Amino acid sequence: MEWFRFCITASLLTIALFSFISAVVGNYRFDFIMNRIHSAGIGDTVGVLFCAIAVAVGIGAPSVILKIALVLVFMWCTSPVATHFLGQIEYYMDDTLDEHMRREDEDVDN
Repeated sequence: MEWFRFCITASLLTIALFSFISAVVGNYRFDFIMNRIHSAGIGDTVGVLFCAIAVAVGIGAPSVILKIALVLVFMWCTSPVATHFLGQIEYYMDDTLDEHMRREDEDVDN
């Protein structure tokens, strides 16, 4: 039974690691800051979720699972607020924001 629990925990941590690595690659690959914020926010949220599930499966004590759930809720509340704040800063401070977006009234062929 312990090997089964270990395999599930290792699989979940591998998924979390893949999510974090994808977020890092997205931060380096994308040029526009809004795309970078999106990549980091999604990678962070999914990675923390799978890490928390892996720790909960690995330890299995109900009191530890409750503490992990509280940390997960805290992370899920603060991470979107931080990314929204960064997006608002970019929106109000970047004078060249129109260059990164295509508007509906522009001709697509040009």
